[in-house]
Amino acid sequence: MKSRREFLKNIALGSAGLAVGWNAKSYARIIGSNERVNFAVIGLHGRGNAHLECIAQNKDTMITHVCDVDRRELDKFAAAAEKRFGQAPVKEKDFRKMLASKDVDVITIAAPEHWQASMAIMGLQAGKHVYVEKPSSHDPHEGELLVEAQRKYGKFVQLGNQQRSSEHTIEIMEQIKKGVIGRPYYGKGWYINTRKSIGVGKEVPVPEYLDWELWQGPAPRRTYKDNIHPYNWHWFWHWGTGETLNNGTHAVDLCRWALGLGYPNSIAASGGRYHYKDDWEFYDTLVTSYQYDDAMITWECLSCQGKSHHGRDRGVTIHGTEGTVLLDRGGYQIFDLNDKVLKEQKASKSSSTQDLRSIDTMTTRHFQNLIDAIRTGEKLRSPVADINPSVAVLQLSNIAWKVNRILHLDKSNGHILGDDKANELWRREYEKGWELKV
Repeated sequence: MKSRREFLKNIALGSAGLAVGWNAKSYARIIGSNERVNFAVIGLHGRGNAHLECIAQNKDTMITHVCDVDRRELDKFAAAAEKRFGQAPVKEKDFRKMLASKDVDVITIAAPEHWQASMAIMGLQAGKHVYVEKPSSHDPHEGELLVEAQRKYGKFVQLGNQQRSSEHTIEIMEQIKKGVIGRPYYGKGWYINTRKSIGVGKEVPVPEYLDWELWQGPAPRRTYKDNIHPYNWHWFWHWGTGETLNNGTHAVDLCRWALGLGYPNSIAASGGRYHYKDDWEFYDTLVTSYQYDDAMITWECLSCQGKSHHGRDRGVTIHGTEGTVLLDRGGYQIFDLNDKVLKEQKASKSSSTQDLRSIDTMTTRHFQNLIDAIRTGEKLRSPVADINPSVAVLQLSNIAWKVNRILHLDKSNGHILGDDKANELWRREYEKGWELKV
């Protein structure tokens, strides 16, 4: 298999071949002829299904290419895309092949976390706009590289924290900014689920429908086990980032937004794998705290214990000098200092913890925002440069948990101060030939 470096040298080759079988009607769909925005969707098992429907719900769009290393998912998704758009997309196992296609305006990435930054940067280098699911990078180093790449190549990168496009969330953030709860100084986010044990994996032959070599991509090679693909990679340090980046990204980003904060002075994290004893390498229970000069944020996950907070399995509370806001995907409530409800606003459609494949208004609007940025220059709601601090502080939470001590940061850029052991985790190792370069 070609390495990343070898591929970049030959990215333009073979692009004409990708157009074989396309007719005049197909080419009429290209953005240059009628402003249609063409998408290539990468990673089709879970969140990619939401990408399919939310792209389709926006006008003058087309999915021209689909990509997955699992042949079952690729065939199923391609059939669904053809049914939804009335045209069969090009199917690719290797996403790099479709980067050479001039038919593709935007790539969307719902691939595992060890792949996200590599795919996004290579997409930018190929002249594509990018919609990438959170967290968008595996570690703080990759996040910095992705921000650098976006600035260098000048294309849009929208991070998939879709609550930034939620109408009721935008509304309450404006009210907080105007002082509805006085001066906000504490944000608390949480995520609750009842995930089951992943057991102890066994080394088995790679299924015939899966390209395990390509699935690993930039990650150093490991033997295939039967409890990794298609979802449990989240809980292995080698490929995933645990519940903190899987779902904490949404909550902590909302807290940062409400409080107007950047990088904290310090980060502490405590927790463990308490509920089951298995191959899961992260915590199932974690409390992490971000300390600022005159404010703080906390985030809590209970991955295997379903007792909700405030009757909600995910959400945030923003506490201020004159009251509190309770916010989730279903709406918001404003409380006074005596816990009396002053106002309640419900979303037109809410979503729960179990929403990986869900189709919701805010995700459709998040895609629309990217499309409008491409067409008219509308300001992105989640540009990677602005949102990356939300990702980085959560990655630093994982590092603080791993080394079991408080991390002190340079609050101008989030870099760890005076801790060589923690700094060893700032960036991961790559398979030879797959190192990220901007």
